[in-house]
Amino acid sequence: MFSEKCAKKYHVKKGDTVQVISGEWKNESGKVAAILKKKDRVVIAIESIPADKLSARLGKKTVKKSAARPKGGMVERSVSVHVSNVKKTADAPAPEKKAE
Repeated sequence: MFSEKCAKKYHVKKGDTVQVISGEWKNESGKVAAILKKKDRVVIAIESIPADKLSARLGKKTVKKSAARPKGGMVERSVSVHVSNVKKTADAPAPEKKAE
């Protein structure tokens, strides 16, 4: 398997414009806000979602009591998409080829 020294490589980077190719948000496009390498997922900021569906983009997570959150409870957070379900759009600049 992967050793800790061997880093995973993805076809997208933070800030790239991508399009979702499968799943609930199919055909939506947005910018990559974060990459979750341990889970092979990306968080996408999709601007074209209507306000009534915006709450559906947020997932809930249970948080334990801590010094930062003395009450604990439920926290809303962005839902991620698997990295294989997104592709770069044509807006991204193509890498330059070396002249031979």
